[in-house]
Amino acid sequence: MSDEQHDINCDCGCNEEDHSTVTLTLDDGTEIECLVLTIFPVNGNDYIALLPIEEADNDDEGEVFLYRFNQLENDEIELLNIENDDEYEAVADAFDQFLDDAELDEMIGEDEEE
Repeated sequence: MSDEQHDINCDCGCNEEDHSTVTLTLDDGTEIECLVLTIFPVNGNDYIALLPIEEADNDDEGEVFLYRFNQLENDEIELLNIENDDEYEAVADAFDQFLDDAELDEMIGEDEEE
């Protein structure tokens, strides 16, 4: 997956109903169901952007969780915390670029409809 970018609009099958959400278990044991916004590569590693479903239902901008992402056997996934500040900064910048590109695509799509 490291050469491809996946998001909620791609048609590769990664976002079918049973693959579009992830349940996070926080340190305090709280579970949060999150939408998979995108999976994207940075410096040879894959990362995932997750948005809590309860925040996705609001019009306000919600908190997005960024993790290193590994696809394991049997369709299992592994999410790893990003411990290094430089790595996190690079991942956050790449995700911001994804958002900018998505916004531009949306604007272009609206112009073509007119």
